[in-house]
Amino acid sequence: MDLYKHAFRLSPMVPSELVADAFELAWDIRVLDMRAAPYDLADLGFDPVAIETPEGKAQYVAAQRRFAERAAPIRLRLVEECERLLAVHETERGSTA
Repeated sequence: MDLYKHAFRLSPMVPSELVADAFELAWDIRVLDMRAAPYDLADLGFDPVAIETPEGKAQYVAAQRRFAERAAPIRLRLVEECERLLAVHETERGSTA
């Protein structure tokens, strides 16, 4: 969620594809959180993840690992964009001094 929050705050200075990728990841994480919640959302299309069972906990942990793997390149792209923005700022600041 934080990747999306920061990418969104930096738009339109960062590519919209980066913001969209961060949003998609945040969405998928939120869906898992809703599926793992103590509420039955099956009628809304969210099959429960029974984190109180060993199988459900393993399913949840595996999904979290996949999210971390998906987040890594998005995080790297966001850091690169921040570095680019800082370099532009320093260049512009130096040219006006």
